[in-house]
Amino acid sequence: MSERAMNFAQPSETIITRAAQHHGLASRSIGTILMDAGRLSTDAAESIIKLQKEGGLRFGDAAIQLGLLTEADVRYALSHQFEYPYLMPGDTSLSEEVVAAYKPFSPIVEKLRALRSQLMLRWFDGESGNKMLAVTSPERGEGRSYIAANLAVVFSQLGERTLLIDADLRHPRQHEIFKLGNRNGLSAVLAARTGMDEAIVRIPDLLGLSVMPAGAIPPNPQELFNRPQFLTLLESAQRQFDVILFDTSIGGAYADAQMIASRAGGAIVLSRKDVTQAARLRELTDSLRHSGATVVGSVLNGN
Repeated sequence: MSERAMNFAQPSETIITRAAQHHGLASRSIGTILMDAGRLSTDAAESIIKLQKEGGLRFGDAAIQLGLLTEADVRYALSHQFEYPYLMPGDTSLSEEVVAAYKPFSPIVEKLRALRSQLMLRWFDGESGNKMLAVTSPERGEGRSYIAANLAVVFSQLGERTLLIDADLRHPRQHEIFKLGNRNGLSAVLAARTGMDEAIVRIPDLLGLSVMPAGAIPPNPQELFNRPQFLTLLESAQRQFDVILFDTSIGGAYADAQMIASRAGGAIVLSRKDVTQAARLRELTDSLRHSGATVVGSVLNGN
């Protein structure tokens, strides 16, 4: 597939509608969820139900009309009803960079979902058998780790069993973004010092998302990626996960990204507005193709 810029057009479906279609209707009501969370009293729930019946309204609309709930409260309940988890303001379990977890209804996250939709059509379409994708960029500071982290979150929110592997064994960041320890990770797996399952961290607040941090920074990243342990890792990961994303080191200075993309089968190339040089972007896409990887598309980071 030839390189194409990803279209960030706004999808017509709402987030909750897509979640409902994927998971089916849930059994717990909005009122029950909010009462269990301590956000709604029994008396308030009764008042809402009364107005709901009198006016033929939805529970959430009646609650907002009475001033007993906010739109954020209703979204919180819907996210739990349809197994579409996100984190509330004030939760510090992850870095604020994970906007898909903290601000799932923001315009930037809608753009990430648009990217996800295109990747589902172009790469993770089921029929092709593709499960792995590298996220790379020519230089540092172009937002590669940020995009990889948030793309992993939106895939998990769709219900895909998602694994994000921090394969940047030179300047890793995913352990900082997800606030994980970094003593055990990919480098230890490749050095045969630990198993894959021991290196993967489940993110409890985000259904379906797991992260493998980079681990200790080794002196020989390229040699590690050439070891048979890497192929064994990829084979095992594909049996356990639906989507596997790799946050790679920069492609303009090291051959790691090309090697990983070749093993994964495909890559998306990230550039940053007013930062990335067009010539460096072309060089990277050419080198990826020469390595045998499919350049699924390019993504312009406008932030």
